[in-house]
Amino acid sequence: MSDFERIQSLIKDKAEAEARLSLIPYDGSPEIKENRSGKYLYIRKRIAGKLTSKYVDVYSDDLYQLLLRNASESRELNKQIRKINKELAALGYAPGELSAEVRLNLDFARANMKSNIYDQAVLEGVSTTFPQTEDIIDNGTVNGMTASDVQKILNLKHAWEFILDEDVLCADSDYYLLSHIAKLVNEGFYSDGGRIRGVPVSIGGCKYIPPIPVESLVKESIQNIIMTKEKPIDIAVDLCLYVMKTQVFIDGNKRAAVIIANHYMISKGAGLLVIPESEVPEFKKLLVKYYEDDNKSKIHSFLREKCWRKMQ
Repeated sequence: MSDFERIQSLIKDKAEAEARLSLIPYDGSPEIKENRSGKYLYIRKRIAGKLTSKYVDVYSDDLYQLLLRNASESRELNKQIRKINKELAALGYAPGELSAEVRLNLDFARANMKSNIYDQAVLEGVSTTFPQTEDIIDNGTVNGMTASDVQKILNLKHAWEFILDEDVLCADSDYYLLSHIAKLVNEGFYSDGGRIRGVPVSIGGCKYIPPIPVESLVKESIQNIIMTKEKPIDIAVDLCLYVMKTQVFIDGNKRAAVIIANHYMISKGAGLLVIPESEVPEFKKLLVKYYEDDNKSKIHSFLREKCWRKMQ
């Protein structure tokens, strides 16, 4: 592995560790306080050199054990991040500086992340409402939904958090990044959801049978799309459509395609590419037509006109 590839791999590992760290609900050391009315649990944490103590809840053995596990996981993740930073420094890597336009797009993406995930969930046929999606993103669970649908939404959350990491935004929107995104959206469904597909697949309601992809050709095709002199929105749309039609992975191709396209869009300060809930039926019709006749002009125009969320 070249230094460049190693740096890319470390950046992805760091972003994933930071995303996992952000999901820990109680980050700090558990502390038990007792008075006449009973025992209570707090979290101790040093912030800006000052030791703070935050109330959690009335003491219970289960909650105390949860806090201990959280503290242990937090220490391990922070240790992992420090190790990665040292390796990156040894390889001569310095974090890239995001432009003001890209930072604005990053804030725009973060502010709209819940609605983006909801729209993607609807595209995947997940039976959810926006309040349910919001509850899953905030709390990890919700009543009235299957475990599979909840997992898909959580996976989308993890994948979006990954691409919204500043270091990851400095990385190329290439095959390696796409594979990691696919691994995240397929987590809990496939043991290696980021591996290129090696078996035939069919697409429901469509005559098109995608050939088994060849890794070297997929890498080259993605690179060729990225290197064109088209506008960022057109490159992002072409990238999205290519991943969907090629069916690079065993599953999760539409999810991975939309997210890699948004990584490219955000890194260029070009807005977002999201298929709104109201446009999903028309998009699916155009997607089947594109699969079957290989003419992407109509679906390309549709994505550009109906699914491009601009910052202005």
